[in-house]
Amino acid sequence: MRKDVRILLVGEPKVGKTSLIMTLVSEEFPAVVPYRAEEITIPADVTPERVPTHIVDYSEAEQTDEQLYQEISKANVICIVYSVNNKKSIEKVTSHWIPLINERTDKDSRVPLILVGNKSDLVEHSSMETVLPIMNKYTEIETCVECSAKNLKNISELFYYAQKAVLHPTGPLYCPEKKEMRSACVRALTRIFKVSDLDNDGILNDHELTFFQRTCFNTPLAPQALEDVKNVVRKNLTDGVRDDGLTLKGFLFLHTLFIQRGRHETTWAVLRRFGYDDDLELHQDYLFPLLKIPPDCTTELNHNAYLFLQSVFDKHDKDRDCALSPEELMDLFDVFPYVPWGLDVNSTVCTNDQGWITYQGYLSQWTLTTYLDVQRCLEYLGYLGYSIIAEQESQASAITVTRDKKLDLQKKQTQRNVFRCHVFGISGSGKTAFLQGFLGRNLVLQRTIKEEHKSYYAISTAHVYGQEKFLLLHEIFPDFDFLSETELSCDIVCLIYDVSNPCSFEYCARLFKQYFMDSKTPCMLIAAKSDLPETKQQYCMTPLEFCRKHKMPPPQSYTCNTAAAPTRDIFIKLTTMAVYPHARLRCMCTCNRCTFCLCQNFLNSELVQTVRTKLYTVIFSRHITHADLKSSTFWLRASVGATVCAMLGFAMYRALLRSR
Repeated sequence: MRKDVRILLVGEPKVGKTSLIMTLVSEEFPAVVPYRAEEITIPADVTPERVPTHIVDYSEAEQTDEQLYQEISKANVICIVYSVNNKKSIEKVTSHWIPLINERTDKDSRVPLILVGNKSDLVEHSSMETVLPIMNKYTEIETCVECSAKNLKNISELFYYAQKAVLHPTGPLYCPEKKEMRSACVRALTRIFKVSDLDNDGILNDHELTFFQRTCFNTPLAPQALEDVKNVVRKNLTDGVRDDGLTLKGFLFLHTLFIQRGRHETTWAVLRRFGYDDDLELHQDYLFPLLKIPPDCTTELNHNAYLFLQSVFDKHDKDRDCALSPEELMDLFDVFPYVPWGLDVNSTVCTNDQGWITYQGYLSQWTLTTYLDVQRCLEYLGYLGYSIIAEQESQASAITVTRDKKLDLQKKQTQRNVFRCHVFGISGSGKTAFLQGFLGRNLVLQRTIKEEHKSYYAISTAHVYGQEKFLLLHEIFPDFDFLSETELSCDIVCLIYDVSNPCSFEYCARLFKQYFMDSKTPCMLIAAKSDLPETKQQYCMTPLEFCRKHKMPPPQSYTCNTAAAPTRDIFIKLTTMAVYPHARLRCMCTCNRCTFCLCQNFLNSELVQTVRTKLYTVIFSRHITHADLKSSTFWLRASVGATVCAMLGFAMYRALLRSR
């Protein structure tokens, strides 16, 4: 919506331009009329559309042509005033004023015109028969109003129509010559229909129509009014209503009817609610709402966003196979002005045997977009109508901005769900295969991926002690001499060397010493292609000795040359190290059977968390006085309590060992 409206009144001398302005302000006909009225501003709270309105008068006696041209260029709408009892002033509308205005305005964005027939009190007939051919010839003319400044007839209506011509213009919506909506309007309303079709069955049922009405106009539609609307469509279109629901054709017909009957403010209300501007393009403020992201913070989708994306997936997964076929994916992207996902998406996330993106892969791709380019994610959610369907203020409410990673390290805990792993290694060491192995693809499947479809990213989920986390792998191009801060900024480093290449490990060792030896970022060494014969590495120490010296976990063997999907254990280890970077984990397995895993799962269990919370409540809610602290009884109780806790912990540890 515009911030203000500027109305310019032009016309021949003595047709009553100044009288109209002064009558509007004083609500009475002025006894003395000056040559020109000063510019007046009507506050927003007194105008029907709640928009400040500036009214500007023009006087040939007091202003030059150059001043007139400047006013024409600044005006949002121009009222050409003529006298209904003066044929010459009517002729001047087409011979002088309209050509003059068109010369001074851009052809593609013509200023709307209002024809104003003043002094209707002096004649008994209407001038509409004379003016109608002019209106048909010039499409920029919005309407014609006959009024009388002396009798106060249609004065407020005149300026209301002028304001309406700016705020709710007909031009972008409707073509009078063809008597049909313009293609841009049809395109926008089609997107609105598809966003509002919550079950994607091609019709708007009563529930969807009621939700649409409440969303756009803040009032529900009565059942009888709903039936009346459908009956109007039924009478005019054979395929406008199907299965007691409104089809796309019926939806477009209704808006055409609104426009033809002069109720285009209804269509504009719908368009603006769904984010469109005066040019029927989605507004930048709608697509890119303000979102502040402090340094060293990351962005993730919150629970409500995932619920919304799940509903979008279910809406388009027509065959219910938990995967989106190419046709279903194109149907999902039909509300976008372009296809947002490239050819590399299928090698970035999990797919099924047919190469279709699975539900898990679909959520992973959205998570990746949010993490790497949150502005692009906001744009995509805008196209899908997140703020409308989820009934939120903007797409920014779908984003969680995590706290600074330094605070996570200080507090030794994190609430983040997405962790970034940078994969380093020389060319041919197996980095790309490692990324694809994370997505469950062995070497046979990897060979089917075309070169132009390959991706430097891979993202999927991994469970860390019962909690689902997203692990984002990023293959870094090998360049030892220079690594940017972005390439060094991650949650965990993965150093890959080829066991069959004697020169492979040296790159990893040198890279670690130069960039990561003194950093707090955990590192893991991967011995890739472990199915091949191992060759002695040309370095001063073996990979195992190197890991021991620098207090790293031992090298982890990995291969994609398997009959089934490669093992995922190593990726769970990587995620575990990323989630707990402060911990020196002695056990690097994720078997959920060893003592470490069982203790960790027990400590994270709901029972222990509940008991711990209750103990804290009891301890800190009790008022301990200074006398208590000096009492030997108090310290005896504290000692006994600590001893009991230690004995219970030791007994539990022994029990776990025995079961193991």
